[in-house]
Amino acid sequence: MSYICKNCGYISPKWMGRCPHCQEWNTFEEEISSEEKISFSFPPISLPEIKKETFKRKPTGINEFDRVLGGGLVPSSTILLGGEPGIGKSTLLLQLAQSLGEKTLYVSGEESPSQIKLRAERLGVDSKNIFIMSENNLQAILKYFRELDPSILILDSIQAVFLPEISSTVGSVSQVKECASLLVREAKARGKTLFIIGQVTKEGIIAGPKILEHMVDVVLYLEGEKRGFYRILRGVKNRFGPANEAGIFQMTSRGLEEVRNPSAIFLSGEKEIPGTAIVPVEEGTRIILVEIQTLLTATPSFPPRRHITGLDPSRALLLLAVLEKRVGVPLHRYDIFVNVVGGFRLQETAADLSFCIAILSAWKNIPLGSAVGIGEVGLGGEVRKVPRLEKRIEEGIRLGYKKFFVPYNGMKNFKEIEIIKVRKVGEILNFLKEKR
Repeated sequence: MSYICKNCGYISPKWMGRCPHCQEWNTFEEEISSEEKISFSFPPISLPEIKKETFKRKPTGINEFDRVLGGGLVPSSTILLGGEPGIGKSTLLLQLAQSLGEKTLYVSGEESPSQIKLRAERLGVDSKNIFIMSENNLQAILKYFRELDPSILILDSIQAVFLPEISSTVGSVSQVKECASLLVREAKARGKTLFIIGQVTKEGIIAGPKILEHMVDVVLYLEGEKRGFYRILRGVKNRFGPANEAGIFQMTSRGLEEVRNPSAIFLSGEKEIPGTAIVPVEEGTRIILVEIQTLLTATPSFPPRRHITGLDPSRALLLLAVLEKRVGVPLHRYDIFVNVVGGFRLQETAADLSFCIAILSAWKNIPLGSAVGIGEVGLGGEVRKVPRLEKRIEEGIRLGYKKFFVPYNGMKNFKEIEIIKVRKVGEILNFLKEKR
């Protein structure tokens, strides 16, 4: 007997009140192990004797979705889609079923058929090949899956179904693990495509045991602000193509629509506002230009407030410490507000220099006129080169930007644009003095 944390998957031989890994309280559940027969139907084969399997991808008709998958759906693949409640997971998969036009069984353990029908009407989904089922018992789901024999099975969600022979509650670690394992085996054996929707925890990871992500071929996350317009579909695992690719969608009254020019939605268009800077970020194989906005207000209170949206707070605080210690900026006297336009979340260190430019511009109250910053900032204030620097600059040039702050070394020359090479982040102040 063992106990497993339903938040992070940590396993303990005894029950614990607080998980030593994720530090959450009352998250341990008894793990009920099920005996499985070991099959020896596939003896070991030497590597040269293994026949190479070729597969043909099937385009879904949704270009941004195909981009994340690496070109389209692979037959018999299993795909896990995670995201916060209300972010648009069910909407996306209903639209996908309509676009594919293949026989699809959509199973919901959370909504009735009439509720799904209302959403489908709003989205313009009316295919006769889509069959709706409301069921929580996995045995009943598999029965109709075998009888109907669809090409695609969509389950919404894995936390809402159960196996009667497992005594733990619906959504427990044991139920999620066993249900997912049975679903994947059944879909693979029948050569069907399986989509599993998974709810996420407050930390933004898919709820349930970590093994859930190992069972499937592809893991996708749908991100964005629920009250905002834009959604980002990220691939974090893909056995058939590149991971870390991203697709951009806009939520409308007709559902999720593809965004053809992502940079346009993450730029405000204002050029003469202090405290703003542009950064070209890498999203898979694509470069997207994103705007960072900062605001500094003098405050007598201590400690000063730090409100950061769209950046890793710990990274932002590290850069603020570098500016205070290495450049001498008295940031402890200011409340600091940081925002990334369009609800985008910056996840790479290439945005360091742009963030520092925005902070220094806000501190001096001097606009830099759509300055683009590309570079990682170290603890000593040094500016380091980042991958695909030239490609980032080329994308900025394509969108009409003429001024680029870049690391000092390892740069080729570009004509008709202004390149400001920076060794130390404090050198940006000299440029601001010239602008005064």
